Amino acid sequence: MSSILAAIAGKKVLVGDGAWGTFLMRKGMQPGECPELWCIEHADDVRDIAKMYVDAGADIVMTDSFGGSRFKLEHYGLAGRVSELNEAAARLSREAIGDQGYVMASVGSTGKLLMMGDVTEEELYDAFKEQMVALERGGADAVVVETMSALDEACAAIRAAKENTGLVVLTTFAFDTKTPQGYRTMMGVSPEQMAEAALEAGADAVGANCALGSDEMVMIAEALRAAAPGTPIIVQPNAGRPIPREDGSNDYPETPEMFAANVPRLVEAGASIIGGCCGTRPEHIRAIRAAVDAL
Repeated sequence: MSSILAAIAGKKVLVGDGAWGTFLMRKGMQPGECPELWCIEHADDVRDIAKMYVDAGADIVMTDSFGGSRFKLEHYGLAGRVSELNEAAARLSREAIGDQGYVMASVGSTGKLLMMGDVTEEELYDAFKEQMVALERGGADAVVVETMSALDEACAAIRAAKENTGLVVLTTFAFDTKTPQGYRTMMGVSPEQMAEAALEAGADAVGANCALGSDEMVMIAEALRAAAPGTPIIVQPNAGRPIPREDGSNDYPETPEMFAANVPRLVEAGASIIGGCCGTRPEHIRAIRAAVDAL
């Protein structure tokens, strides 16, 4: 199979998967449990989530490895199992999709801030390197450095992947704040700043995930396309902006039909990969698949 980049270069819009955490909880994961440990202790359940999205029409499935860095895993006493857990995460998604599509491994923030002196740049780089190498060994085709808000952390992760693996490297930021000057991350980063820094660090594709629904995500895709013409753009919107419930959970108002109606606009804005984030279900991915095929 050709690489993700080759598929995009062939003018193909790829369909990603949707939310993972929701379905881990539906399968029994309790608050305070380590999601990545499920790749060992509940492997069949994790594989089933990936397969669910494959069956819905996804070309790309992600991995249960968002918090798989040593800094995140140390909260559970699992810092010594980074390689084992990440390799298992990639292997399960590979088993689910086989040769029907691509495994895009998930790598999230470490929770450490360079600007606050929580960690050194070398420590951050080494932690990402450890995770990325294991994900490639498990069978990942690509890695997405996702839900980022700070440039220095994201760029450390991008460099760690590019310099130590053969993975295609994508990065997505969460632009959760709308200002008079446009959308920004919680750290004040604009889409334009993100694109420039990520590409300089070596990213193969840039984009946005979480925080916004599919309608607002159109503006982000347009901004990224203007800032990085010719670069593949990935968008993974929520099923609308979250609406808090009284019990502390969130409701996501965007139906599969509403999401799918924005797919042509996202493609026109420059998106090459369209998936979902919080609140999106297999029904959303199925609707995205139909909308992409209709194009």
